[in-house]
Amino acid sequence: MNYPFDPKLKHHIIIGLLLAIWIFVFLYFTEPLDVDEFGDTEKLIYLPGYGIIGGISYLLFLPLQYKILPYKIKKWTIAKEIVFLLTYTIITLTFVRLYYLYVIMDGIPNPYTLGYMLKAILLPAAGTIIPIIIIARFAFGKYFEKQVEDQKIEIKGEGNFEGIRLHLNDLISIQSSDNYIEVLYLSGNELKKTLIRNKLSVIDETFDELIRTHRSYLINPYHFQQWKTEKGKHFLILNHAIQIPISKTYLNSLKQRFNSTTTA
Repeated sequence: MNYPFDPKLKHHIIIGLLLAIWIFVFLYFTEPLDVDEFGDTEKLIYLPGYGIIGGISYLLFLPLQYKILPYKIKKWTIAKEIVFLLTYTIITLTFVRLYYLYVIMDGIPNPYTLGYMLKAILLPAAGTIIPIIIIARFAFGKYFEKQVEDQKIEIKGEGNFEGIRLHLNDLISIQSSDNYIEVLYLSGNELKKTLIRNKLSVIDETFDELIRTHRSYLINPYHFQQWKTEKGKHFLILNHAIQIPISKTYLNSLKQRFNSTTTA
């Protein structure tokens, strides 16, 4: 089952900073374990360390989620979210324990046992912190989905005929086919074609981002790879080795547009 996900690094940095602040505030005012024995100065010295561990651990785990989620696939699931959160929680609790033993209790005998520390503070703290991470990640994910949805274009069909809605960069080319147009586009990593009842001239007038290469073809310059000349005929090679013919009418304007020269 798909789950909202935001791939933007800056939003995850915001979550990491908020996480660090919340952990510090939580410890400062709840005073778990022997924090109540700290003076105000000691609290300001030692407690931010826990917040920094929480925030930095979150940021360090971002490469994990990008490894789980190849960017071009853009699919995130509840299972992946759970794996990320569980891994983050376990590693962060380990770092917190080490910080307690070797910084807070350095040289002081009889530190709290791991079992007592987990029961008395770490798991209850995680119970308040993890929901905040979940809410923040979910909110940014929904916001990103809305932004992406707003960036989609719609190639409409004439009258009551069905059209298609897709991201501009997923659109590769459009070919005229009698009273229809054949739209070639990407769905995830899969190349697809859709036949829509419309005229190529109408699409050309509607979308300035597309370029005419031939009376029967429009291309998305985003997918341009190289030029090709074969037996006196000119072609553009697009992503996925798609070959588009170029008519003499559009050859010079295309050369100027791509600032290139043809190659044999």
